[in-house]
Amino acid sequence: MEIKAIRMFDNGFMNQSFAFGGEEGKDKFDEQIIYRSSLQNFLIDTGDEVILIDTGFETGMSAPAKKLGAPLYMGELVADYMASFEALGYKAEQVTKILITHKHPDHTAALKYFPNAKVYISPEDADAMKLDGENIVRAQYGKPYHNFPNAQQIADNVWFIEAKGHTKGNSIVIAENDGLFYMFHGDVTYCDAALKANKLSIVFEDKEEARQTLDRVREFIKKNPTVYLSTHCPEGYENLEMKRVMKL
Repeated sequence: MEIKAIRMFDNGFMNQSFAFGGEEGKDKFDEQIIYRSSLQNFLIDTGDEVILIDTGFETGMSAPAKKLGAPLYMGELVADYMASFEALGYKAEQVTKILITHKHPDHTAALKYFPNAKVYISPEDADAMKLDGENIVRAQYGKPYHNFPNAQQIADNVWFIEAKGHTKGNSIVIAENDGLFYMFHGDVTYCDAALKANKLSIVFEDKEEARQTLDRVREFIKKNPTVYLSTHCPEGYENLEMKRVMKL
């Protein structure tokens, strides 16, 4: 198994109020404390299949301009999603499955470029996006996976896991390889600092579910050697490059 980052933006920033303020409120945190931001999604090459975890923005998307004092600046364009994907040596036709953590466009807008892929997504987020067709596979969670009660095995050592909160149908993905657990969590946190501080961001559809999901994520990480693969901070691709196990 090979896991690779599909990098789109880098050298951005987010403030602490945005990344930490979901439960106590933005005013309880310091807007002048800044964390690094980026944007990347991920790819799993099992040897038999090419599986994407989310897809980024569509080609040519105009990114928000840098604005000092903004709660979140995604960063400077590294490459469009498809250009970054193809630079890894793959063709769109090779992708067999796409696992969607949630419905937001920075995770779904490039779905249309993959003609042969089955798209796995929670029923709630499929409904919200009005996705239909033979290639859309609504997740059928039903098996426990460690401390997560609802999961579905997608391939050998690859699990699609119900993790509601950020959206009503939010999911995460865990891949097992060489004794490590690679957790693709979407936006359970926006930066690794929030995971370590046990803080929710200000972006969620169900706060109670988001808290339960973060609690389960932290419990899993404490019990299992986990490489935490974030979408919105550069630790996502750095952790992958170094196989850096998260410590809480």
